[in-house]
Amino acid sequence: MVKRRRVALALELEWFYRYTLDVFAGAQEYARQCERWECVIDPYPELSMHAKGPARAYDGIIARATPALAAAARRAGVPLVNVRYDGPAIDAPLVVPDSEAGGRMAVEHLLARGFKTVSYIGYCARGDKVMLRGIREALTKAGVSCAKPLLVSERYAARPENWRKFSARLNEWMDGWSLPMGICAGYDLLARYVANACEHRGWNVPRDVALVGSCDEPLVCNHPNPSLTSIDFGYDRVGYRAAELLDEMMDGAPAPRQPVLVQPSALIPRQSTDALVVDDKTVAAALRFIAEHGHEPIRVSHVAKSLHLTRRTLERRFRAALRRSIADEIVRLRVERAKRRLAEDSTPFKRLAAELGFGDAERMCAVFKRVEGVTPRVYRRNHRRE
Repeated sequence: MVKRRRVALALELEWFYRYTLDVFAGAQEYARQCERWECVIDPYPELSMHAKGPARAYDGIIARATPALAAAARRAGVPLVNVRYDGPAIDAPLVVPDSEAGGRMAVEHLLARGFKTVSYIGYCARGDKVMLRGIREALTKAGVSCAKPLLVSERYAARPENWRKFSARLNEWMDGWSLPMGICAGYDLLARYVANACEHRGWNVPRDVALVGSCDEPLVCNHPNPSLTSIDFGYDRVGYRAAELLDEMMDGAPAPRQPVLVQPSALIPRQSTDALVVDDKTVAAALRFIAEHGHEPIRVSHVAKSLHLTRRTLERRFRAALRRSIADEIVRLRVERAKRRLAEDSTPFKRLAAELGFGDAERMCAVFKRVEGVTPRVYRRNHRRE
């Protein structure tokens, strides 16, 4: 009989954060599959590190680790995997989302929409600073400079005076913007506050300010309008990889010296980036036509006819402005709208294909898989939040 392993999960679940809950879910999925773990939710496993009997010492720990816990685990010889990105430096293997890759993903999304001025709002924390580094690197590579970012305390809303200070800093930061602006946010709630401030100033989201949040918190992203584009970092995969690594360490494998980075799952497009910025007024008119009629079975010829131009002339101007064809833009718009609907509701594929202009479900599935690399069914399974 295979000996069951007693594993402590110290993930601060009492706070009900998306990160901790999804990491917990990923670790539980691994435990279910390996069938030899006995998982215990324990906020302070260091207190029972040497216990006997039913509450015996742990064979391994997955935690948002503190220095005290790491030291106790090291003294007891118990393998520990840390999933706390923004805590103090701890001598334990670390499994975290690749925030730098998330920053690059956000920038690529905004640049593809023509935004040439991009900035960032996040916390004064390690993970946020890593994301900002990815943003700056992606902008430098594209030949675009990063506008002055805003880093705030995680306790910006802890007390009324904190909130007043945050609001003042936010408005002072926004006073220096040159519209149109693309903004990346380290958290969806920060993006929502920026959207509120834009509305107060009479700025349109996404035409004047396009927003990309992080964490893909469903309630914050979907309500109220405009819904927020956000990065799904795949926190459940962080939990699964942490559990997988812990199992290897309990088998005697050495701990990795470098952090294990888990790639973001996807960027979920919503209303807050549903705009394109171009200088060519004719191309802008073509984009408006595509946006307004993309749910219909339109072709390139319909776009050209609406502007009283030849297809060849419009194609040339379109490629000069956006570096892609009109057909590519029609497909891009439909796929992005499909991604939004797949993540937000359970509409049958046949009806979804008709509503989005694909014609039929078979064509929608073929186009979607060619662009995204997965079928609509797989995408919905990975990103649908009940």
